[in-house]
Amino acid sequence: MVFRLVLAEDSYLMREGITSLIDLDDSLHLVASCENYDQLIEAVEQHRPDAVITDIRMPPTQTNEGIRAANLIRERYPETGVVVLSQYAEPDYAVALFEHGSAGRAYLLKEKVSDLDHLRSTIEQVTAGGSVVDPDVVDLLVAARKDSILDRLTDRETEILAEIAKGGNNAAVAEALFISEGAVEKHISSIFTKLDLSPEEDSNRRVKAVLLYLSESA
Repeated sequence: MVFRLVLAEDSYLMREGITSLIDLDDSLHLVASCENYDQLIEAVEQHRPDAVITDIRMPPTQTNEGIRAANLIRERYPETGVVVLSQYAEPDYAVALFEHGSAGRAYLLKEKVSDLDHLRSTIEQVTAGGSVVDPDVVDLLVAARKDSILDRLTDRETEILAEIAKGGNNAAVAEALFISEGAVEKHISSIFTKLDLSPEEDSNRRVKAVLLYLSESA
């Protein structure tokens, strides 16, 4: 299978480097190369690629264009996977990327992109609806933890967290595991408690739990 890709990166050297890397793999085909957010969205609309590889910061604001693009693509073209690249390990951006579901999304550090096998594997996973998060990012989230906190979860709680990591909401998790939504809610509350994710973190708790799960599933 050949994966059709759109690349968005404002650095000429990085863009050319990734393009050259993609050209080395017959299973990867670059259909468009972009320098900013607007060009990326136009290219996705025109080519409907299997996956997008995008820098997290691009013109016009150099802040979170990659995250914004990933969210818009999820809304308009849910079948398109997105690999977001970052210069540094920034957990807050990873949390933002996975906030609306982890399916078909990946967060990688740019220094890892030179590994063609890893890049191809990541593209394969996001196009199949899977998720990838750079271990260095997860390490920062886990650094404050004193033990392997995922070991605190019961088998059922682990199953529920696995379904959440696939992007499922509570109803989807309940259907997949043949339990009630009420049971799912109780298990999720227990998961948050066991993973030391306080109510103050609110909307980010679900995302952080998924990131921790993905780190040990990679």
